[in-house]
Amino acid sequence: MTYSGEVTVGGAPDVHELKDLIITKVAVGPMDNNAYVLRCRATDEQLLVDAANDAHTLLEVAGNDGLASVVTTHRHADHWQALQAVVDGTGARTYAGRHDAEGIPVPTDVPLEDGDRIQVGRVELTARHLVGHTPGSIVLIYDDPHGHPHIFTGDCLFPGGVGNTHSNPDHFTSLFEGVKAKLFDRLPDETWVYPGHGKDTTLGDERPHLDEWRERGW
Repeated sequence: MTYSGEVTVGGAPDVHELKDLIITKVAVGPMDNNAYVLRCRATDEQLLVDAANDAHTLLEVAGNDGLASVVTTHRHADHWQALQAVVDGTGARTYAGRHDAEGIPVPTDVPLEDGDRIQVGRVELTARHLVGHTPGSIVLIYDDPHGHPHIFTGDCLFPGGVGNTHSNPDHFTSLFEGVKAKLFDRLPDETWVYPGHGKDTTLGDERPHLDEWRERGW
């Protein structure tokens, strides 16, 4: 099956199969959030990106192998509604950006700084800190040694623009420049983007519009 990244709340997950990593995308309610279960093929260890809601659905996707860890991309409540239930059900370690951890009511076991590495079995992810949507938002980069990079952007980057900065020009500038410097300037066009809501995209699809985003200020 070809991966499309198009999922709906209550619908089937979509699965992106890479050589070393299996990425399962599922949509959960009530705010149509995306959650991603990453499974290392070599060890079957699993990591969840954003326990947004519907703990039963997330645990069902993880299956009997459970979860070793959960990364919360940022402090906004729609991204951690199921976190306590998932941790209670699996004993998973929790990760979040250091500057957002205090805004997440479930304790963060491992506060993340820019450039920190997270292991999923034999697979390694790199956290990048971006300021603007929240003070401590992080994105996760998987630089696939057999192909192109894959990034899990939370609410920092979507098809059509960066995340909501609530009409604050300083926050927009911070987020835009961070996304440009840490993602667009370092990663190739083929890089696949998995956002916190909605459809996937690639850096190549979005790159031609960077000047437009800067000009409009959102």
